[in-house]
Amino acid sequence: MNTVVTGGAGFIGSHVVDALQADASDVIVLDNLSSGHAGNLSERTPLQVGDVRDEQTASAAVSSGVDCVFHLAAQIDVRQAVEDPVLDAQVNVGGTINVLNACVEAHVRRFTMSSTGGALYGEPSTLPATEQATIRPLSPYGVSKYCAEQYIGYFHRVSGLETVILRYANVYGPRQDPNGEAGVVGIFARRILLDQECIVYGDGEQTRDFVFVDDVAHANILAMQGPLGTFNIGTGVETSLNQLLVAFEHVVGHPVARKYEPARSGEVQRIALDASEAGRRLGWCPTVSLEDGLTQTLAWVRQTL
Repeated sequence: MNTVVTGGAGFIGSHVVDALQADASDVIVLDNLSSGHAGNLSERTPLQVGDVRDEQTASAAVSSGVDCVFHLAAQIDVRQAVEDPVLDAQVNVGGTINVLNACVEAHVRRFTMSSTGGALYGEPSTLPATEQATIRPLSPYGVSKYCAEQYIGYFHRVSGLETVILRYANVYGPRQDPNGEAGVVGIFARRILLDQECIVYGDGEQTRDFVFVDDVAHANILAMQGPLGTFNIGTGVETSLNQLLVAFEHVVGHPVARKYEPARSGEVQRIALDASEAGRRLGWCPTVSLEDGLTQTLAWVRQTL
C-alpha cells in the first residue's frame, strides 16, 4: 500500500513510518525538519523536505497512486501557540487544508489525522473523557486542532474522502525531544540522567494520561483499514506529575530531585481519555505500562547524551 506521512521525521510520525514499513507499506515522508530529524528514518525511506503550509509542496508529496495519508505535521507546543496563535493556525489549520486538498486532487482513499484529546476537552466534568465530552480548549493549540477537525469533516462530506481522527492523550517514548518545551517525560528523563533537578510548574498535582508511542503508532495502522470516525487514544489513567516522578524513581532506583515553579497558562489541570470506543471499533488497546515505557525512554535518551 502506498502511503504518505506528513511530519514523518518527527517523534510520533517516525514511529508511524516504522509501523507502516513493518506492515509492508511503501511510505513517503513530508517534513520540514523544524522539529523532526532525518536520522529518525531508515535510509530506505524517501524524505521530501518541505512545509505543509505551501500548497505546491503538499500537492507534490501527495501524488496519484497514494492510498492513505497520515497527517502528523503540526505545531504542537501549547506555550508556543499561546505566544504566537497566528503561526499555530497557519500550520495546524492552513497546513491541514492544503493536505486535504492534495488528497482530493490525487484521489486518495483515506486521510488519518493526528489530533489531541489532552488539549481539546479543556477541563472535562467527567474523567476519563469520552469523544462526546464538551469541546472547550484552554489554548490556541486546542482551538486550531479542533478547527482542523471541522475541515476534515467538511472534506469528508463534500468529497467522499474517508477520514479518521485520532485524538491522542500525552504521547511519550523514544525520539521525543528531551531538549524541547513540549513532552514532559522526555525532559524529565534527560534531566534525571544528567543528575539535574526536574522543574515542575505548579504543585505537581496536575494529571496527564501518558500513552506510549508504539501503542499510538499501532492505532494508526488499525485506522488505515478500520471504520471511519473520531477516536480517543489513551490509557484512561490519570497520572500526576508527582506520580510520574515517583515512577521514574522506581525505574532508576534512586530519588529524583525536583524544583517547583509557578504554574503556566494554557495548560489543563486534569485530563485522561476514555479509549473504549477505539477498543470496540478499532480493536485498539494500550499494551505498554508506564514504567516499561519510561525504561525504554530512558534507554533512548541515554544514547543521545
